[in-house]
Amino acid sequence: MSIAVEAAAPSGALAFLEGRALPELAAFWLMRPWLSTTPRGDGHPVLVLPGLLADDVSTKPLRDFLKSHGYQAHGWKLGRNRGLRANVESDMRSRLDELFGRYDSRKVSLVGWSLGGLYARQLAKRAPEKVRCVITLGSPFAGTPESTNAWQAYEWASGSKIDTPSLLTEGLAEPPPVPTTSIFSRTDGVCAWQTCLNPEGEQAENIEVHGSHCGLGHHPAAVYAVADRLAQPEGAWKKFDRTTGWRPLTFPG
Repeated sequence: MSIAVEAAAPSGALAFLEGRALPELAAFWLMRPWLSTTPRGDGHPVLVLPGLLADDVSTKPLRDFLKSHGYQAHGWKLGRNRGLRANVESDMRSRLDELFGRYDSRKVSLVGWSLGGLYARQLAKRAPEKVRCVITLGSPFAGTPESTNAWQAYEWASGSKIDTPSLLTEGLAEPPPVPTTSIFSRTDGVCAWQTCLNPEGEQAENIEVHGSHCGLGHHPAAVYAVADRLAQPEGAWKKFDRTTGWRPLTFPG
């Protein structure tokens, strides 16, 4: 059983630097032609889950890139993510079931940004037979609510206390039984980066990028890593190789 990491929420200075998300979006569009050098997909379905108070518009740049790269990328179609309100868990499970059935029982890869990544991990634990892999972007699955600058916003948006027993309190730090990647930044201004780390294992890894929390869904290095991970052959997953790839993108560690 994993123990929650005790870490302070990011400083005010790091929170202020979240304004980098807009330049990171510009960098994504500028570098998109070169990002297309990543391996193409095999056509399997990908479900992308947005972060707190975000909706499918926030994940559209990533989904459009994945679609152009050979994946069947889809949004969650549940509107704005206001936390685990009534029926959200069952609606996400229905969305997973629907995509699994639509694509002839091909396993679905789950990509979740921040809170969406917490959902993705838990969905994969409940239906591992329908999930190919899980990729999270700045998701604080290994910490306490106080390790983020967003827990009060979650309580306001959801109308419930952050520690109320739910999908988000049941063994969240334990990796799903499928290949699992956490993409994180040490300069994240919303979540303490220490809370975004998987225990390293045969099917679990962590990939560090330099960037903001609010820009991870379109940060060029993060998008490259997502595409690289999704391109891993089913049943032959290998950990990310930081020594290869497009030279302008650097991956610490």
